[in-house]
Amino acid sequence: MQVFVTGGTGNIGSAVVAELLGHDHHVTVLARSAASASAAQAAGAAVVRGGLADLDTVRAAAEAAEGVIHLAFGNDFSSPQALAQNVAEETAAIDTIGEALIASDRPFVIVSGTPAAAGRASVETDPLPMGGPVGGRGATVSRALGLAERGVRIASVRLPRTVHKNGGGGFAGLLAHAARQSGVVGYPGTGEQRWPAVHSLDAAVLFRLVLERAEAGTAWHAVADEGDAVRDIAEVIGRKLGLEVQQVPAESFGPIGPVLAADQPASSAFTRAELGWMPSQLSLLEDLEQNLTA
Repeated sequence: MQVFVTGGTGNIGSAVVAELLGHDHHVTVLARSAASASAAQAAGAAVVRGGLADLDTVRAAAEAAEGVIHLAFGNDFSSPQALAQNVAEETAAIDTIGEALIASDRPFVIVSGTPAAAGRASVETDPLPMGGPVGGRGATVSRALGLAERGVRIASVRLPRTVHKNGGGGFAGLLAHAARQSGVVGYPGTGEQRWPAVHSLDAAVLFRLVLERAEAGTAWHAVADEGDAVRDIAEVIGRKLGLEVQQVPAESFGPIGPVLAADQPASSAFTRAELGWMPSQLSLLEDLEQNLTA
């Protein structure tokens, strides 16, 4: 299959591209910078130069593909305005790709986060949040799944709060980065709240399976670790970096602070049973123990 991938050179995207190429798919990556283009080409992918906001380029690449995986999302979480801009840019890109694929029955895989469910681990049928710092993304993905009724084999992969590899990535990586800057491993909330996690290589396998097999309008959980207590994550980071661990206000993490402070375990039992997905890489705590360095 000829697959167009946005965000194909990041932590998750590079793993997805390698997984696709390793299973006889042909990949074209959207690359905004020369460095990203070189990385994609070195991995064996073709390149279309442009960013997510270059909608004509995005549309043309989607029209030429036999399937699309959309992973790109802005990295600026510094303010509510920046988050809103990230969501608006992604929404326009998803709408553009979706329109290009209408009535084609071609697969289109999009991304969201796993939702929270009061008192239990969330499951694939739970609705995405429509409010809060990232609620706009949930609204976009939920609406986009309606393309299933217009001849698009669209499906959503819900990623946990930490997608990790080599001791970095996701919310755990954010804690470690903040600790290196401040000299203290600060965690929001009580520390008892749980974050789910997955290794990027395991997540990549699920993206391929969803691309190849998922029915239109479905959602899947890329969750290997149902939920590690944030205090446990912080303590591993503190031990590896030789720093004190302490509670800090959620506001210390900017507009995404309330998300970090929330209890949000998630299950992937349905995903594993239906698609035969079996995570096999290091857990988050194992990855931090083995690979996090000062």
